[in-house]
Amino acid sequence: MIAIIFDVLPIFIMILIGWLIVKTGLMKADVGDALSDFVFKIAVPLLLFRTIAEADFHGASPFRLWIAYFSGVAVTWTAGHIAATRFFGRDDRIGVLAGVSSAFANTIFVGLPLVQRTVGNEGLVPLSILIAVHLPVMMVIGTIMMERAERKIAGKGERSMLKLFRQIGLNLVRNPLVIGLVAGAAVHVAGLPMPLPVATIVDQLAGVAGPVALVSLGMALEKYGVSGNVGIASVTSAFKLVLLPCCVWAASHLVGLTGSWTAALVLIAAVPTGVNAWLIANRFGVGHSLAASTITVTTALGAISVSLWAYLLGA
Repeated sequence: MIAIIFDVLPIFIMILIGWLIVKTGLMKADVGDALSDFVFKIAVPLLLFRTIAEADFHGASPFRLWIAYFSGVAVTWTAGHIAATRFFGRDDRIGVLAGVSSAFANTIFVGLPLVQRTVGNEGLVPLSILIAVHLPVMMVIGTIMMERAERKIAGKGERSMLKLFRQIGLNLVRNPLVIGLVAGAAVHVAGLPMPLPVATIVDQLAGVAGPVALVSLGMALEKYGVSGNVGIASVTSAFKLVLLPCCVWAASHLVGLTGSWTAALVLIAAVPTGVNAWLIANRFGVGHSLAASTITVTTALGAISVSLWAYLLGA
């Protein structure tokens, strides 16, 4: 257990360092935003490209992996929605935000360096397969459910599903993560070796993805904090750190995933809530404090929960 803590703790210490950089005024939060752009648009896409291009899938199908993870998401999202609307008496929009906050994992900024450090490069393969669909699936479902909740509450007209999917499709085509994954898959299928100079550049840029992602996340935490909705935020945080990884673990065993793939998925499920929950709240102008509080609480407690899950998984 001590060894696992020493594996996991540096990840959250780097987040703390990023938070302290902004809190002490050493750098402005805008620098963190620039670092986040670098991670999202350059470093992580190159890491995903390299991982998929060089991966050995052993004939494994991605569908069992997606079923295992998203069945856990469905259970947890539903639990968060019910808790907010039935037990806390909030409207359907807050219910959607509670579901998103409970089930939206920070796969890029925390999950990626965590899996790489605890499971190893073998764990990056299932993580890359998950990232290929995670953001599109979660954002599509979140947007559709929030628009329907708004229509129900405020009587707003429903946007055409065709227009919605067209917009999402255009966003995906321009998404650097998707571009990196598709390019890596093309190189993998073609069996093309990377020239040494290109491989060296890709390795060096991909190598900084994890550390820079963690520091930039810490720098962004200053804008969130914990304010209001503490009761619901406590429940959504518990669902995110406990219920989601439990469900993903059970589903992974039911569909027969290998030990390393199960460990990678469960650890991803156990990481703090992703900032996309706050982005959805910001997009629809509701539930900011719930999303922000859940992000902050799960990040603060993430070192403990992740360490426990890594110990239980034998990672």
